[in-house]
Amino acid sequence: MTATVTPAAQAAATRAARDGQPPAGRGALRRLLPGARRFLWGRRRALGVLAGWSVLESVHTFLTGLGVARALDDGFLAGRPGTGLLWLAVSAVGALLGGLAARGVFGALGGVVEPLRDALVRRVVARALAAALADPARADTAAVSRLTAQTEIARDGAAGLLLTARAFVFTAAGAVAGLALLAPVLLPVVLVPLLAGLALFAATLRPMAARQRALLDADEELAAHAGLLDSGARQIVAYGAAGTASARTAELVAAERRTAAALARWGAVRTVALGAAGQLPVLALLGCAPLLLERGVSSGELIGALTYAASALLPAVHALLTALGAAGTRLVVVLDRLTAPGPPAPRTVPAARTAPRPRSPRPRSPRRDAPAAELRSVTFAHGPAAEPVVRDLDLTLRRGERLAVVGPSGIGKSTLTALLAGTLVPDTGRVCLGDRPVAGLDRRELAGLRALVPQEAYVFSGPLRDNLAYLAPDAPPERVRAAVAAFGLDGLVDRLDGLDAPLDPARLSAGERQSVALARAWLSPAPLLLLDEATSGLDPAAEERAETALAARPGTLLVVAHRLSSAARADRVLLLDGVRPALGTHAGLLRESDAYRAMVGAWEDGG
Repeated sequence: MTATVTPAAQAAATRAARDGQPPAGRGALRRLLPGARRFLWGRRRALGVLAGWSVLESVHTFLTGLGVARALDDGFLAGRPGTGLLWLAVSAVGALLGGLAARGVFGALGGVVEPLRDALVRRVVARALAAALADPARADTAAVSRLTAQTEIARDGAAGLLLTARAFVFTAAGAVAGLALLAPVLLPVVLVPLLAGLALFAATLRPMAARQRALLDADEELAAHAGLLDSGARQIVAYGAAGTASARTAELVAAERRTAAALARWGAVRTVALGAAGQLPVLALLGCAPLLLERGVSSGELIGALTYAASALLPAVHALLTALGAAGTRLVVVLDRLTAPGPPAPRTVPAARTAPRPRSPRPRSPRRDAPAAELRSVTFAHGPAAEPVVRDLDLTLRRGERLAVVGPSGIGKSTLTALLAGTLVPDTGRVCLGDRPVAGLDRRELAGLRALVPQEAYVFSGPLRDNLAYLAPDAPPERVRAAVAAFGLDGLVDRLDGLDAPLDPARLSAGERQSVALARAWLSPAPLLLLDEATSGLDPAAEERAETALAARPGTLLVVAHRLSSAARADRVLLLDGVRPALGTHAGLLRESDAYRAMVGAWEDGG
């Protein structure tokens, strides 16, 4: 027989190896048992309360079959209906005790399963953070599935399994005690077929767990792929990779369908085993009834045994095996995934209280007559099959000038800033900062020559002063205060109670984060500032104040503009329209460029 390895299985094995996890279904229970024992030992008081309420359930089960047997043998069949009714009343009291026990059981259950969910959530979050520190470039999109769906599966599965396992144990104890009291010969007739059915069912658990884990692998991989499609749709189109992405999506959907079908087939086998375990004891009692009556078992005792088997053991076995087959296998798989060791922690942890700040390099000074930046016949496309976003572009940024870049969305404005910043490499042509080719510069040298402020401004946890001085760690205090005033951050400083108070980025508005990033760039010693829609979160007045402050700073400023006012304030404007770039002053382009006039008209119509 030749084994077939599906792409989803290969991906799951690769991901498991990468994350330090063993392959699906191998020794999961063995790995989980030590941690499960520690967790349950820590919840022994809650488990004790749960067991106390469960004892009442076993009393209820014990009285049910015993009451029926005595009501027949000592009451109705013996001509004493009063005695029979009295024993039935005893059975009714047992039913009341069972209802009281059920109420207490559900109350005590939360003391075990809610701490389990809380512990799993903490572990998932810690593991996701550790993964981000170990490999910041790789987004762990599967963490969302673990934090939401899988922790809920674990909580619900643990609650269901604990509830049914407890019910089966105490119900079986009450039934076995009742059978032993009625007639010990009844025990093997009931227990032997019951244990045989349980053994048959147990044989399905391991393959069910393997298929369940394969389904979770396929689901996580499909979710991660969907996240990439959602966040990178424009890039996929730009790369000319829509066909490849579509084919990969279809492949992942088909893989998940195959794993779900395999799980369903084993579910059918489990259903057969479930029926055998639940029905065989009843059939055995009926088939052995003549022999049991010959061995001295009374009619009442036989009916009592059937009551134990049909009304107590059969429902308990059915609930237990259903929980083991569904919730149990899911629980083992999910817990194995959620508690697997995460990536190793980074080797070095910064000793500073905030994010590490780079020392400003001292790049070689460019020639005085060299331009601030230059692109020479630059072409760039996002893939071999994609149309170039920038084609044969020649551009010279003069020292000290303010250049605004305008054009429709997706035309290549951000690509241009990335080429100048050195984060993208042109397919052909040359990019220079000063008289130095960007291709020959390392990251520290680039940091000393240009500062890039993207639309999504980065602000880290820590003092506001450290955020502002990140690119200029040697900036004197008065210079930092000047940046606060220039970018209208006085209100934020007052709200934080000083420059050295802790800063929570989540509590800042988009405009406040952009103002912090712009002030950081203003403090930077880099002679070239690149603003890629870095003022989109500011109102027009705040935007004008920020651009005025940045223009007054020594150096050159390139602004990807999204308002007419930014273009009007610039020394020159570069229009990218996908046909032929146009470069000139705002007034000149209004006279000479139909495309620029149309864009200005759209800006004016939009307010």
